[in-house]
Amino acid sequence: MSSHHIVKDDQEPALIIANGASCHPELLGQLLEWSPIVIVLDSAIERVMALDIKVDVLLGDFDRDFDAHYYKEKQYPLEIVHAPDQNKTDLEKAFDYLIERNIPAVNVIWATGKRADHTITNLTTIAQYRNSLKIVVLDDHSKVFLLPRKFEKWYPANTIISLIPIGEVKGICSKNLYYPLENDTLTLGYRTGSSNHVAQDGLVLIEHQEGNLLLMECMD
Repeated sequence: MSSHHIVKDDQEPALIIANGASCHPELLGQLLEWSPIVIVLDSAIERVMALDIKVDVLLGDFDRDFDAHYYKEKQYPLEIVHAPDQNKTDLEKAFDYLIERNIPAVNVIWATGKRADHTITNLTTIAQYRNSLKIVVLDDHSKVFLLPRKFEKWYPANTIISLIPIGEVKGICSKNLYYPLENDTLTLGYRTGSSNHVAQDGLVLIEHQEGNLLLMECMD
């Protein structure tokens, strides 16, 4: 796989490559093509370099034997960001880095699969960045993002849509979903909106009054 950067515009989403399960090369290539900056998290760097991907930033706590000069030579020019704060995950630190750079949006891959604790943490941590960064987590089976209070998007009929609350979400209403929601409450661990689907070709409307609600576009 070759380098990235058809564009160099911070209005395009950045790309974070975490260290979970790999995605299909086609998806990876599509995201690399339009990303103005590629950030790799810590120990994923060896897997990424094996794919001949040009990296802009390597970020992590580097809590192992780490040779900065080696990676700088292999990936020149490369910015290495040492982020030792143990109260945050490397993914959170990467989000903070992008906010400091005034980059408004990011796609995240390799953030699901492998360890379940990492997957759950990576998906739910999106909520704390509601007002500062637009985050989309992608893998070969789903596209996950946090919903604004009012969300509208055109979908073809039968598109699988899951609504997963982070904690409790109140006042949820929908239009054009097969299982409609009418001022409903969803609570993680008790009642979720998993495996709903679009009723017919057209706009889907989802609104909620309180809480943080993830939408997952699922591909079986």
